[in-house]
Amino acid sequence: MSITPTTTRPAAPSTTASATRSAGSSADPSPRSAAPSSAHLSAPESDPAAVIADARARIDALDDHILGLVQERMAVSAVVQQTRIATGGRRVNLSREMEILSRYRDALGRPGTTLAMTVLELCRGRV
Repeated sequence: MSITPTTTRPAAPSTTASATRSAGSSADPSPRSAAPSSAHLSAPESDPAAVIADARARIDALDDHILGLVQERMAVSAVVQQTRIATGGRRVNLSREMEILSRYRDALGRPGTTLAMTVLELCRGRV
C-alpha cells in the first residue's frame, strides 16, 4: 500500500534571497537540511538589524517547513489509524505513543515530552 498524503505545504516566505538560499531544499526532508549552518549564523555583519532580519527570515522558513512536516505526519497517521480500525484494531496504540514520547524526551529533554504530546494530539485526529 502506497501512502501519498494529499496535504500541501505552505510556501516559504520570500523576504530575502539569503533566507531562501539558507532555508534548504524542500526536496530534502532530512533533519540536516533544517540545521543552521555555522557560516550563516557566525557571519559577522555590520548592521545588527540586518542580522536580526536574516535570522527571523530563516526562522520563518523553518517554521513553514515544520508546519508542512506536521501536516504530512497527520495525513500518514490517519492512514495508520484507518487501517488499524479496518482490521479490527484500536485507533490509538498506547505502547507506540510511549515510544514516541520517549524519543522526543531523549532528544529534547523534558520540553520534548510536551512537544510530543502536542504532536500526538494533532495526529490522533477524528477518523
